[in-house]
Amino acid sequence: GLPISTYAKYCYRKLQKVAVTGGKKGLRKPTVEEIMHARNAIVTPSLFGSSLEEIMVRQQDMYPGNKLPWVQTQLSQQVLALGGEQTEGIFRVPGDIDEVNALKLQVDQWRIPSSLSDPNIPASLLKLWYRELEEPVIPQQFYKECISNYENPDAAVAVVQLLPELNRLVLCYLIHFLQIFAQPSNVGRTKMDVNNLAMVMAPNCLRCQSDDPRVIFENTRKEMSFLRMLIVHLDTSCIQGLV
Repeated sequence: GLPISTYAKYCYRKLQKVAVTGGKKGLRKPTVEEIMHARNAIVTPSLFGSSLEEIMVRQQDMYPGNKLPWVQTQLSQQVLALGGEQTEGIFRVPGDIDEVNALKLQVDQWRIPSSLSDPNIPASLLKLWYRELEEPVIPQQFYKECISNYENPDAAVAVVQLLPELNRLVLCYLIHFLQIFAQPSNVGRTKMDVNNLAMVMAPNCLRCQSDDPRVIFENTRKEMSFLRMLIVHLDTSCIQGLV
């Protein structure tokens, strides 16, 4: 019963995104369940690929008191519940793609299965959620300021304070989460020190808009350094107990 223009606009937006990011499922054909889920997402937007604001509006009925996206906190807690902070290569080693896609379908229906056993599954999906946000956690208008202050701890922290409140809370939650993994007692097990954590997570928080390979290469290093500054220096006590 929807007008064709609704489908056309939705498909056009998705096509634009795929042209930039590439396919997420390799050459594997989508399952019937995934096709139905994608079709329903036209009417009921997914928790993946939407804006932070849209996600918070969607969860208002179910979790009206939450200050953070349910999907962010639930996946983060699952990683820890499954011992992710003691798992070698966490965030670097990808989870099984079929299991990640299956979890994505369930999360989009506000469900976390009790059968999860591999922390790499929720960890991979969490990275995907950050990466697929319509606008990155650190909005585009702050990008230049971030890469200009990649060596200055005080200036890097100051940028965070300038972000819109929702973005600031989501970023602080992420950094607090990464600070758990950066603790020496955990690094010994995960082999993921602060530099490695910054390397795998920076592309999910900052997006370079340049098409110049040289600029992209140079900015990648600065993005990693900026995130490293936040993991080491940002006071994230403000999100203690926040959901």
